[in-house]
Amino acid sequence: MIQIDLSATVRDRFGKGAARTMRRDGRTPAVLYGPKVGVVALDIATKEFSTSLIKLQRRNAVINLTVFDKDGKGETRHAMIKELQTDPVHDFLVHADFLEIPMDVPMILRVPVKLVGKAKGADMGGEVMVNLATVKMKGLVLDLPDYLEVDVSPLDVGDAITCKDLAIPKNVTLLEDGDKVFVHVALPARAALEEEGAGKEAAAAEGGKKKAAGAAAPASEGKKG
Repeated sequence: MIQIDLSATVRDRFGKGAARTMRRDGRTPAVLYGPKVGVVALDIATKEFSTSLIKLQRRNAVINLTVFDKDGKGETRHAMIKELQTDPVHDFLVHADFLEIPMDVPMILRVPVKLVGKAKGADMGGEVMVNLATVKMKGLVLDLPDYLEVDVSPLDVGDAITCKDLAIPKNVTLLEDGDKVFVHVALPARAALEEEGAGKEAAAAEGGKKKAAGAAAPASEGKKG
């Protein structure tokens, strides 16, 4: 899993007014949660943090968070981003929550999946349908991938990739039903409806032929008598 270095300072200013002042000063209010640290209020340089977020591109990552106290003494904690709050209008960072994580105990995380290549069936009018955007995995945090890459280029219309087909790294366990379809290539909805309509028309025509044949039989028998 990718690792990012970040620094923060223990915060002693609280409330909405203090938070607004911090943001004007280029700082983002944050909180670190964890069984060892409890709850620690932090402030982080917004520019540095934003740069790190751009590098992450919403992938799972270990944050090597060095926390400095008021005396300037720093201690590094390993954490993951638990939640980010942004302004809905101006899209700037409002608050960040970090969760301290163990490095030597297996964790369960949802890992995003990245599709690469163009499915062969797409050139024939098929649509790539993704059933799972993430998959659940268990392992030591540094063994867990920040994302899985899946090549869909061999898929034709009607083909599928199930969870058991995914390439899982060593020392990591996939916690998904192996038969669960992860991605498949299907006919577009319109084409499927047209195909269904054509099938119904063919069935109706065949039924009409049978009715016509059945109606003709008694008439011929009447002439024979």
